[in-house]
Amino acid sequence: MRQVALWGTIAAAIWAAMPAGLEAQSSVSDPAFLEDPTEILSQRDADRLLSPGGITLQWIGWDDRGPVSIAPDERGVWHVSGHQTGSDGGELEVDGTILEIGEGYFTLRGTIAITDAPDTGRECRADKTWHFAITQNRRYYRLREFEWCDRLTDYVDIYF
Repeated sequence: MRQVALWGTIAAAIWAAMPAGLEAQSSVSDPAFLEDPTEILSQRDADRLLSPGGITLQWIGWDDRGPVSIAPDERGVWHVSGHQTGSDGGELEVDGTILEIGEGYFTLRGTIAITDAPDTGRECRADKTWHFAITQNRRYYRLREFEWCDRLTDYVDIYF
């Protein structure tokens, strides 16, 4: 019993000695939390991602691509932020950190959200690790988790 009390006292002393604000650490999806730079296994794919040509969700349309920015920070951590808004109100949002860029693919840790597409009232949002890949010599990376929300197949494409 004495050991438990002693450890409690030690833990309280450590907690009291911590700088203010340290107890509320960043979440894993916060880019500031990511310590390692993005792993680049394919310079060709890294170069492609530095000049993105837009982002689309098939429910909104392929003709009017939304803007997307992809860039490394000073630590070499690559960030992605993009969205597409349809004329009927549907929306796609992608925001996160690229963990790895390989030959014909990249992995993204972050959030993808789809709102009101293809139907008003549909809400899909997930924060996790996502996989994008080029298939069949296409000029875009397509999200490989197709049915991640309510069994509809969502094609999220980032163009190069």
